[in-house]
Amino acid sequence: MGFLIRVLVNAFAIYLIARIVPGIEVSSLLTALGAGLVLGLINAIVRPILVVLTLPVTLVTLGLFLLVLNGLCLWLTSLLVTGFEIHGVWAAVWGALLVSVVSWILNAFVSDRGRIVVITGRGRRLHD
Repeated sequence: MGFLIRVLVNAFAIYLIARIVPGIEVSSLLTALGAGLVLGLINAIVRPILVVLTLPVTLVTLGLFLLVLNGLCLWLTSLLVTGFEIHGVWAAVWGALLVSVVSWILNAFVSDRGRIVVITGRGRRLHD
């Protein structure tokens, strides 16, 4: 259930950035959903391998290379999903940054098991 919600969050983030960032196009809501699924799989399988391989560069740039790496993962998603296009390196980097921010904000309200999390003054509490 949690993976499905994360795919929906990614799809919403991709659909939103296509409206904001010039150079990123999504042809339909179904395309955004497919891109969210592919991006989730790439982030789960390919990205950890790339993070380990590029660790020296990431350390030298004090972590800023991770933005480029996220842009690369988003660009790879656009290669695999028809109807989702990214034109240019900067569009990929800005798009990846915004997808990360939107996903981070939305995932703050969802637990790993797919439950809604209510944030109160005393901490986080699960809500069914």
